[in-house]
Amino acid sequence: MSNYIDAHVHVWTDDFRKYPLAAGYKPEQMAMPRFLPEDILRHANASGVNRIVLIQMSYYRFDNRCMLDAIRAQPETFCGIAIVDWNSPRPDDAMRELKRVHVRGFRIHPAGRPAATWLNGEGFERMFRCGAKERLAICPLIDPTYLPALSQMCEKFPDTPVIIDHLARIGARGAIRDEDVAALCSLARHRKVMVKLSAFYALGEKKPPHLDLAPLIKRVHEAYGARRLMWASDCPFHTLKEPYDTSIALIRDRLGFLSAEDKEWILRRTAEEFFWK
Repeated sequence: MSNYIDAHVHVWTDDFRKYPLAAGYKPEQMAMPRFLPEDILRHANASGVNRIVLIQMSYYRFDNRCMLDAIRAQPETFCGIAIVDWNSPRPDDAMRELKRVHVRGFRIHPAGRPAATWLNGEGFERMFRCGAKERLAICPLIDPTYLPALSQMCEKFPDTPVIIDHLARIGARGAIRDEDVAALCSLARHRKVMVKLSAFYALGEKKPPHLDLAPLIKRVHEAYGARRLMWASDCPFHTLKEPYDTSIALIRDRLGFLSAEDKEWILRRTAEEFFWK
């Protein structure tokens, strides 16, 4: 099997005239000077990956143009997850506009707000309501402590697609705690919630072959099923730490509890069904 989909990649450029950095960001803060669409394809194609979900880079905040221009140039290869200002009066209007240019999801994060109330507010309510109506995913970048509030929103908006990034960053501080795994698995009761199996370089022991993550992935697989899981690299941050193929190899080659059909869904079909159909 090939024709895989990488469901989480960032791109950016050092062309600050065309794509200026957002206020508060400086070039020296960037992880590397540039990571362009051709850069990810060079890594990905060698591993059988030929489609990419681009994630708006925080360096640009709500200015999604760099990502959108990559999508417009190669719409058969790229689609997007954008960022809109959830504190604005009508973030749902921006969501509908971006849907027209092959954006299928919207990243959100707590931005320093308390875990119990981070999703409070009219802006998030509008985003979740729009997500349900327009089949647009809400994509939280969160730690496990923020999952209970997310679960409450999923109860309120059961038809809103939700895609949780990076296994809810379980193990980002090293320990993979049972209560964190249980919290993530509990959200599987919400039928529209999906999870990205991604950013392995940043979780647990943080080194290949990443077999220490196998029990975590097994429990998440048992809770959600392969059709609600999608693999992703989190490039270029992954390739700053280790070769691209070490990420996909964990799913493709190293987890004996995954069937061939499971791998087909996790490595391609889950992302394909949501982002390209």
